[in-house]
Amino acid sequence: MATELFEKGKAIREKVLGTEYVEKALKNVDDFNRDFQALVTEYCWGACWGREALSHKQRSMLNIAMLSALNRQHEFELHFKGAIRNGCTIAELREVLMQVAIYCGIPAGVEAFRVARKILAEEPELAAKARGE
Repeated sequence: MATELFEKGKAIREKVLGTEYVEKALKNVDDFNRDFQALVTEYCWGACWGREALSHKQRSMLNIAMLSALNRQHEFELHFKGAIRNGCTIAELREVLMQVAIYCGIPAGVEAFRVARKILAEEPELAAKARGE
């Protein structure tokens, strides 16, 4: 599995989602999902997130908007936390979710705000970072 693109993607994936999450995902690789994990790490994180035209912060904001629109709440939760790790502020995150509500529908906005508030309440360190504390 270890190619240069894989290693680049793994490093970015760990920075955004956290080392513990990535190590668990890669530890659970088996014959069935090995190629999928390689694809995710190389293609999503290495080839896409590894490009330099957009910052990781910008990519995080795009991801939380798209995941909200697609109602992919598990992935939204991971990327919302990642957005904070990438320097997004409460004000920026709120604005992204407001725009989601307008362009993707109020139900998508309601659910995104619900999950975001849960994360901020359950993870005070992340909330403090997002507030700039």
